[in-house]
Amino acid sequence: MPASSAQARLPGATSLLSIGQVLARLTPEFPDLTPSKLRFLEEQGLVSPARTESGYRKFNGGDLDRLRLILSMQRDHYLPLKVIRSYLDDLDAGLSPSLPGGGAPGPSMLVVARRFSRDELLRESGAPAALLHDAVSSSIILPAEHYGEDALQVLRALVDLQKSGIEPRHLRGFRGAAERELGLIESALVPLARRKDASSRAKAAEMAVEIAGQLEVIRGSLIRSALGRLTK
Repeated sequence: MPASSAQARLPGATSLLSIGQVLARLTPEFPDLTPSKLRFLEEQGLVSPARTESGYRKFNGGDLDRLRLILSMQRDHYLPLKVIRSYLDDLDAGLSPSLPGGGAPGPSMLVVARRFSRDELLRESGAPAALLHDAVSSSIILPAEHYGEDALQVLRALVDLQKSGIEPRHLRGFRGAAERELGLIESALVPLARRKDASSRAKAAEMAVEIAGQLEVIRGSLIRSALGRLTK
C-alpha cells in the first residue's frame, strides 16, 4: 500500500472505519489487538490509513483485509515484521509471492481468515471426533467455540501421525516444551515489560513474535540434525 495514501484527506467520508470500529471488527478474531498495536503497525509502514481533515485515522475495506493478513501471518506463522513487510511490498508491486514458510500465493491470502466450528473443523481435517477430543485432552489443541487455520493444520497433522501409530497422548510433552519457550520469551521481554507506555507494549508484542520465529528455526534445525543421524 503506497505510503502517500496516509496523507489522503477524506472530509465527510462515512464509509470508512475509525480505530474503534476496526477493533470491533478484528478483536473477536485477534483478542490481543489494541489501539497501540494498530498505531505501531502504521508506524512500521505496514498499513497506511487515510486521514480526515481533522487528522483522524480512517480505514477502508482494503486496510481491514491487510490488517487481517498481517495479524494472521504473525499469529499462525510467527513471522517477524521485516518478513511480512517484504511480502507486502511484493504484493504492492503487483507480484504473487509465496507465503513465507510455504503456502498459497499472496493475493489469495487477502481473503478473510477462515474460522471453523467444531463440525467444520472435523469435516475439513478429515479427523474423527475422538481424535479432536484426545487432542484437546492432551492440550495439543486448546478448546474453543471456533477454531482457526492453525488448529486445522494441527488436526490434519494428527490425522497423518495417527496412521503411524502416534497419538495425541504421545505429544503431551509438546505443551510443556511450548510453555518453557514462553518462559524464555517472557524473560527476554522483562526490560520492556517494566515500561508501561503503549509504544513499549507494542514493541514487546513484536519482539515476542520475532523470538518465537528464531526459536522455531533452532528447533527445526535440531530435528533435521537428529533425523540425519537416524538415517545413517
